[in-house]
Amino acid sequence: MNYNNAEFERAYGVSSQLPESDISEIAFAGRSNVGKSSLLNKLFNRKSLARVSSVPGKTITINFYSVDKYKFVDLPGYGYAKISKQEKERFAELMEGYFQSKRTLKLVVMLVDMRHKPSDDDFKMIEFLKHNEIPFIIVMTKSDKLKVKEYKRRINESKDELACAGDVKIIPFSSKTGEGVNEIKQSVEEALTK
Repeated sequence: MNYNNAEFERAYGVSSQLPESDISEIAFAGRSNVGKSSLLNKLFNRKSLARVSSVPGKTITINFYSVDKYKFVDLPGYGYAKISKQEKERFAELMEGYFQSKRTLKLVVMLVDMRHKPSDDDFKMIEFLKHNEIPFIIVMTKSDKLKVKEYKRRINESKDELACAGDVKIIPFSSKTGEGVNEIKQSVEEALTK
């Protein structure tokens, strides 16, 4: 797969607009401001194909990208408190609508911030993916922001914190240094060939 061929396709704000899923999809999920757009840009080898924002809760749509004959799907960030109840309900409807429509979903790349313990929302997402038997990996973002000692400590702590996920692959990632990019691509490509 040539990630450089990635193109933004379309954004959808309500689940009724979602296109039918006729080709394999890889979805990206995580809390607001966890670095989904930065990860996508690193994968696609672009600076700003996926819009990066310093304002949490900015991705309020499901964004579709085409890469060769596959779809990469950027889901809205969850867990951002400073949005209206109405927006939260729309987010929930959008996410549920995506997962409940018959998707050809091969893998969810779930992002957690390596610097912090996973949130309740992260644990709920893990539980949801396991309950629905959706294959997933966990990518621990912002690894470059930790000093060596902290990095090692968080790697060890996360093994316990994320034990509930079972034996899923956990990959430290940095959009700055590129740590983890090849492992993520390998996981994506393995999922697409299953």
